[in-house]
Amino acid sequence: MTNNTILFSPLKIRNVVLRNRVVLSPLCMYSATEGVASHWQFAHLSAFARGGVGLVFTEATAVEARGRITPGCLGIWTDEQADALAPITEFISSMGSVPGIQIAHAGRKGSATPPWAGGVPINDNMETWAESKWTTVAPSELPLGEDWPTPLALSEDEINKVILSFASSAHRAARVGFKALEIHGAHGYLIHSFLSKVTNLRNDQYGGDLEGRMRFALEVTEAVRENWPDNLPLFFRLSAIDGNGWEIEDSITLSKELKKRGVDVIDCSAGGITSAPAFRTNDDGTPMKSSSDRPLGFQVPYSEKIRNKADILTMAVGRIIYPEQAEDILQNQSADLTALGRELMHDPFWTLHAADHMNVDNPFELWPEQYRWAIVRRAELENYRSKS
Repeated sequence: MTNNTILFSPLKIRNVVLRNRVVLSPLCMYSATEGVASHWQFAHLSAFARGGVGLVFTEATAVEARGRITPGCLGIWTDEQADALAPITEFISSMGSVPGIQIAHAGRKGSATPPWAGGVPINDNMETWAESKWTTVAPSELPLGEDWPTPLALSEDEINKVILSFASSAHRAARVGFKALEIHGAHGYLIHSFLSKVTNLRNDQYGGDLEGRMRFALEVTEAVRENWPDNLPLFFRLSAIDGNGWEIEDSITLSKELKKRGVDVIDCSAGGITSAPAFRTNDDGTPMKSSSDRPLGFQVPYSEKIRNKADILTMAVGRIIYPEQAEDILQNQSADLTALGRELMHDPFWTLHAADHMNVDNPFELWPEQYRWAIVRRAELENYRSKS
């Protein structure tokens, strides 16, 4: 099959070839049991592989029990949890997609209820959730918000243990068949909270100036890269800006250092350091009131700046909805990959529909053979009806 779009052209990163530039952004499902994937995770992720997505990422997958956002979050701090993910990676690969995993630690944003139960910190008065509560950790003893508990500040010895948890999780991920791995360093979770001077008030080697605040992120990356096969790509998600002192120039500096340590792609998101929704502004600098206020591709400029100034591959994310929009991002060299979240939830077959919409040659070849024969007949019937 030939095509004249970048969106449907392959991309090789290290020894892994993505069949197109469409990526499933990590989407939390809050449906695991003690960190072990359920049938829901298999059904959820398999849909996007059947739908032709080039790279399918799991949700944020915790590297230790207290690293979860909610009691239902996925984990990979045990072999049992890793083994439960093996059928998922096998199926994704069988569909021609690349299975990816995002490993994460929620830090002070952990021990919360899922969004449909308010997304609030668990307390002893919650009949359903009280027994699931745990003590959260952070670089400093600063609560997320007025109603959130004060986290424990990690000692240097405890920091080293968390770094080892990231490393061992990466090793398990490779063992069960993942071919791409992303470190979650954004949205106010543990790594981001070390980067921010708002949440990191330490006066040791992990705090202070930018070099000190970057140390944890860089040491995690070094440990992960040592335990993640050299022939497989490593991503790092960061909040390019957070509206609280972390600016794009800081992200460019960090991205350059991450590249030196073996990171291949920067996943460019934004915000999340405070308890408020991720930091967004209108053109006049005023805060956006809701997600509906966000313009299409509102985070793409961050991706473009990091890509050009840090000389590293980037992935754009944030209200990428239309195929032409994704193609323009790539054509304008604002990113090398486009990640979709809610749009793929709305239409898991977005990629296949986009190929047809953009007149890619022989778009039906992209469909799984179990569907292809029927989809072709459906198209033939539509053509017949349109001519009659």
